[in-house]
Amino acid sequence: MTSGLILLGICLVTLIYGISLYNYLVSLKHAVSKAWANIDVLLKQRHDELPKLVEVCKQYKQFEQETLQRVIEARSQVQSAREGQDIAALGKAEGMLRMGLGNIFAVAEAYPELKTNENFMQLQNRITGLENGIADRRELYNESVNIYNVGIEQFPAVLIANLFAYQPKPLLEFAAAEKTDVNLKSLFS
Repeated sequence: MTSGLILLGICLVTLIYGISLYNYLVSLKHAVSKAWANIDVLLKQRHDELPKLVEVCKQYKQFEQETLQRVIEARSQVQSAREGQDIAALGKAEGMLRMGLGNIFAVAEAYPELKTNENFMQLQNRITGLENGIADRRELYNESVNIYNVGIEQFPAVLIANLFAYQPKPLLEFAAAEKTDVNLKSLFS
């Protein structure tokens, strides 16, 4: 009788512990989703601002059309990757877009009328703010992903993670832009 109660107690404690581990993994998964949603909002906002920037630049006939075309293409790739939630493709496309934006603002230095255009300055400030927000949110996303990935690999949580097919999530890296000499923050100021 006593051994039956002890065994029942052990099973009950194990069940409660398993449920708490499962709930912990669910909260980690949702933290990653929330962090991604925060990035997604800023990417959408920037996506909406870029055509306005390109249009303002196009008003200056001599402005380098190739630079503008690269930004338009990169914007399209970012949108595609964002909609598909393809983190690796998004990182690559973001690198191209950041390089293109850096080129636009570098080339704008040669056009004093453009640099003093009120719309251009407002868009430049708006995009700078969005870029800073994306960088902050990316850091939060990567931290959430790291906690999640560690959580699903630790014992005994790995048993529950494997049982419910939890898969590691990729970090969001903008490697191409970070390795270039283009520093958007200095160009935007």
